[in-house]
Amino acid sequence: MAKKNETIIIDGRLVSAKIKEEIKEEVAHLIDHHDKAPHLAAVLVGDDPASQTYVNGKEKAAHAVGIVSSIYRLPENTTEKELLEVVNYLNNDDEVDGFIVQLPLPKHISEEKVINAINPAKDVDGFTPINVGNMVLGKPAYLSATPFGIVELLKNYGVELEGKHVVVLGRSNIVGRPISILLSQKGPHANATVTVCHSRTQNLEEITQSADVLICAIGVPQFVKAGMVKEGVVVIDVGIHRLPDDTKEKGYRIVGDVDYDEVSKKASYITPVPGGVGPMTIAMLLKNTLLAHKKEIYK
Repeated sequence: MAKKNETIIIDGRLVSAKIKEEIKEEVAHLIDHHDKAPHLAAVLVGDDPASQTYVNGKEKAAHAVGIVSSIYRLPENTTEKELLEVVNYLNNDDEVDGFIVQLPLPKHISEEKVINAINPAKDVDGFTPINVGNMVLGKPAYLSATPFGIVELLKNYGVELEGKHVVVLGRSNIVGRPISILLSQKGPHANATVTVCHSRTQNLEEITQSADVLICAIGVPQFVKAGMVKEGVVVIDVGIHRLPDDTKEKGYRIVGDVDYDEVSKKASYITPVPGGVGPMTIAMLLKNTLLAHKKEIYK
């Protein structure tokens, strides 16, 4: 744990590199014992730059650990029916262990219909109702990569959660809700008392000031200020935003949902942006792919 008046930076790059090295060693062991390499597929609809960058990053990371990666690039005008046919094909392709459909999808396609069509045994994003339901019940499930990554960061840095007050800012199905459930469950690296806050929460500052651990996934740049937290708080910043900045070569700077310069002076532990939660998301996706290959969740 952090010493008094010392802020420890939670290095997501370091932890993700460690996890990826473990995955790489296990994949090599599988191949040495005449097994095939795990296979991750991604479906990308349209040409959204952020999605393209993200999918390309996943492909590069997969190759680095020995996981086979395939990308299905579909045009923006792909119909919902055509996309569902691709999902069905991947569901039934024995060569593919797990796959993701990159979100967001074009507005004419129902994300809910597409996610519901994914075979839960190949749902390495952890978004299908079966996986979400199993997670809620504390049963084996593929965990959504970002919450999974947050749990791993807290575990790697020895942050004690039992009996602590965790405040989650944000209630999305991808981050806020699942992390609130995971940290409140019985078991190691959990047993916290969790409060979920959102845009309708009253007395927000009063609640955040009581947090032992504050998880910020509210989607507003530098929303959390020093006055909103107590001394010694553990801060996990999930947000990532580009703010215009003429002093930077690229013309912008990357910030999170937390005013890092202010809040880091009071925190015992804090994740930077970039370099905190972000690198963990891809690492945990690769871990889910390895689990899918080994059929450890769904036999």
